[in-house]
Amino acid sequence: MNTVLEQGNVVPVSTGILPELNNRSIGTILIQAGRLTLENAEKILRLQREQNLRFGDAAIQLGLLTPADVEFALSRQFDYPYLVRGESTVSESVTAAYAPFSPQVRAMSALRSQLMLRWFDSDPERTALAIISSERNDGRSFISANLAVMFSQLGKRTLLIDADMRHPNQFNLFGLANPVGLSGVLAGRNGYESAIQPIHGLPDLFIMPSGAQPPNPLELLERPPFHQLLAKLKREFDVVLLDSPPATEHADAQSIAARAGAAIIVVRKNTTRSWAVRGISEG
Repeated sequence: MNTVLEQGNVVPVSTGILPELNNRSIGTILIQAGRLTLENAEKILRLQREQNLRFGDAAIQLGLLTPADVEFALSRQFDYPYLVRGESTVSESVTAAYAPFSPQVRAMSALRSQLMLRWFDSDPERTALAIISSERNDGRSFISANLAVMFSQLGKRTLLIDADMRHPNQFNLFGLANPVGLSGVLAGRNGYESAIQPIHGLPDLFIMPSGAQPPNPLELLERPPFHQLLAKLKREFDVVLLDSPPATEHADAQSIAARAGAAIIVVRKNTTRSWAVRGISEG
């Protein structure tokens, strides 16, 4: 017997109640999410049959669903998860997590596509990428967070490591606790499994925060355990992104990029100085 779930109750649908709905239909998805009642679903189905409309178009015409509701259901139908505002601890500044169809995210999709073609898909061994900038406040952490979400939405098992152990930001962006992270793993105080945190609602996304601030970040990054850790993580994840400190302040970024194998440089229009970018690329 086919069923749908409404507010925790299993309701049979094979006895004539909404026989048009199935477990992957827009109506069923929205009922399960609490965005649509069975009574309203019946009204939508009736108009859909009468005017030969799509379910979403009929629902919007009746004023029972919004375009955002329909986009939410379609994302679930096609395994393209995103979060609902007000229902997650993830910061709304991580735009791709909440508005994957927005113009801002579409622009970043072009970057994701280029990275897939030029790096990740070009060699099975290429799974890690450092994200660096010349100075602080260039948008590096914002790009790192959004790219991580976008890769996970492709079904890629994605890990974002906050390798900025001096001024970390990813735990704030994703609403995570930060006592256990990269610094503790590199110091041998914690196993790397305990430092990786899943993001609820984005099933293929995982974050390793920076952890407690150490007195010697560069030395931790240059010791063998960091290389060994990356080698393990590259086998377990399809994409490993590393948010790095600004290159003009510390040598951490160059060390991280060398061990990752590649890096992209984030610049801020009308702000980032060209000589600083040249210094990074030549370093």
